Amino acid sequence: MKKSLVLLAALGAATSSFAQESPIKISGYLETYYGFDFNKPSDNNRPAFVYSHNRHNEVNLNLGFVKASYDNGMVRANVALMAGTYSNANLSAEPGVLKNIFEANAGLKLSQKANLWLDAGIFSSHIGFESAISKDCWTLTRNISSENTPYYESGAKLTYGTADGKFTVAALYLNGWQRINRQEGNSRAAGGLQLTWKPSNAITLNYSNYLGSEGADSIRTNRFYNNVYGIFQLTKEFGIIAGFDYGIQQKEKGSNEHNHIISPVGIARYQATDKWAMAARVEYYQDKHGMIVATGTPEGFRTTGYSLNVDYAPLPNALVRLEGKLYNSKDNIFQRASAAVNHNAAITASIAISF
Repeated sequence: MKKSLVLLAALGAATSSFAQESPIKISGYLETYYGFDFNKPSDNNRPAFVYSHNRHNEVNLNLGFVKASYDNGMVRANVALMAGTYSNANLSAEPGVLKNIFEANAGLKLSQKANLWLDAGIFSSHIGFESAISKDCWTLTRNISSENTPYYESGAKLTYGTADGKFTVAALYLNGWQRINRQEGNSRAAGGLQLTWKPSNAITLNYSNYLGSEGADSIRTNRFYNNVYGIFQLTKEFGIIAGFDYGIQQKEKGSNEHNHIISPVGIARYQATDKWAMAARVEYYQDKHGMIVATGTPEGFRTTGYSLNVDYAPLPNALVRLEGKLYNSKDNIFQRASAAVNHNAAITASIAISF
């Protein structure tokens, strides 16, 4: 009996050791939500510049994925397959099964000593402080600039990080602005740069850019986009995020005139207890000539947004959220029944679980 117990204990220890040392990890994420738009859109879609949590008056899946990761210190790979209204809205231009790929990339460490990696495939965007995974963001829904910059990108990136983890630089070769397949008729690749500095555990400073072209070669116009943000955890309970986007794009091929986008955003978050938190956001987005968000109105898209959310985390891997959001625009760009109005209000509730 004692020998059997010893053998079982040894097998248990070996299994535990293998689980701890295994380079393969399986994880997942699922977020359901209910949103109510007080303008009551007849097609149940929120405004066209909203891509996440974009359905009105229905309980739905925003994003669900299962992910497999491999990392042995010298090579790494990630594959995640997804479903949800997020993928329907954000990957509508991608063909076939590519619409269901959240992440698929492989990487090779180029140095035995230095933290230098070359990764290729489909991965999260290098622009902005928010991602498609709402649970990892301070607010339930995304800000306007996050919604209208890439959530994902495909290509290759070279990443170097210092040994102390304080500075990271990445150079990217991309297939385009939020594209897995390059735009039809466009023969030019795009590129980007990301610089991240963490002088302390409480401060993160980031600059990212993108340079590429939009449209087929015969009419393509160059786009240059810049994103700067800082995350400041001022105390254990209170933190702020300040971000600013500035983008330009040629008005037409060969032109020296450009359309412009500016978008500042600020978020303040207070962690009241281990389980309760709240965050408030103020943002502004100006795209007067429809570089990204076209309205066809005299002043274009000049919109201010406000939101307030309350979060409850019953478990470390679960989050229940409620958010109210209001948009005010310079022009009457929103539709309410048969009338054009300059405002839009919505409430959203969500349950997110990761494993």
